Amino acid sequence: ATEKFKEISEAYAVLSDEEKRQRYDQFGHAGMEGFSNEDIFRNVNFEDIFQGFGGGGIEDIFDLFGFGTGRSRASRSGPRRGSDIYTEVEITLEEAANGADKEVTVRHDVFCPVCDGSKAEPGSEVETCPVCGGTGQRKQIRQSLFGQVMNVVQCGECNGTGKIIKEPCHNCKGRGTIKESKTLNIKIPAGVENGNRLRVSGEGNVGDVGGGNGDLYVEIYIKRHEYFERDGANLYYEKQISFVQASLGDTVDIPTINGEVELKIPPGTQSGTTFRLRDQGMPYMRRAGKGNLYVNITVVVPQKLSKEQKKLLIQFGEISGDEIKVYNKGLFDKVKDAINN
Repeated sequence: ATEKFKEISEAYAVLSDEEKRQRYDQFGHAGMEGFSNEDIFRNVNFEDIFQGFGGGGIEDIFDLFGFGTGRSRASRSGPRRGSDIYTEVEITLEEAANGADKEVTVRHDVFCPVCDGSKAEPGSEVETCPVCGGTGQRKQIRQSLFGQVMNVVQCGECNGTGKIIKEPCHNCKGRGTIKESKTLNIKIPAGVENGNRLRVSGEGNVGDVGGGNGDLYVEIYIKRHEYFERDGANLYYEKQISFVQASLGDTVDIPTINGEVELKIPPGTQSGTTFRLRDQGMPYMRRAGKGNLYVNITVVVPQKLSKEQKKLLIQFGEISGDEIKVYNKGLFDKVKDAINN
């Protein structure tokens, strides 16, 4: 392997240098006899040798020049894993919090029931490929700097199957598979987040030549909730209270993902105050515990007051030492109110 790599490195060094390449084109190997190893590899970056061949490893370079390293590439005649399939499922926030079972219907490739995946019409003749002898591969000889080299490539006659099908299956048109629908029960774990993908092993498309099935990936979409906004395991809720509740304090009911709880509003609570309710958020999917529920308070100022309410508020303002200039509506405002009412 060391000698082979040396030969390949020398070839790359020659081809990447304009002067050396011209000498090789004109005189062949004889043109290189005047160069020492130091001359050949001067100004050559060995990383470029690998990158110049697509960034592959030394085995890829050896394969490219036809030497081989004992490691064969997977051929089409060998087992091939089936491809993966994808679907979506929509759930509620409550289902995401508690976990759920959901049914999904998917279409996937299965072996043709007529030919059982052979791709040939039952009873018809299937010949061994005369070009590759059933191996699915053929040897390719080409010229290189070192003379003739040999590569093993996929057989183009049989497309790597090693077989020639005279009469394709009428049911699957020679594909060996057909599309089929099936319904699966998917277990949604508690704590799942929007956009998460769940993998269901082996429920994708069927493999070929003894290869395993692909997988099914289920992407989760969570419906927008009536009350809550979510950020990871934490939930956020907006609670409106009156200025009387904010001033005097109160106990209010707060919805959570699993029912209502009471929250004490202390006297003097300002709009924009946030209260934290521990462990009232979403469960963590990969560890124990829950997030929190954050309640943001909005103090609502009434837009319409009765005469009695105005009178009491004016008295309150006077007691508090506030100078209040009462706004009296003009004709335009009164007409506008009448239309709106």
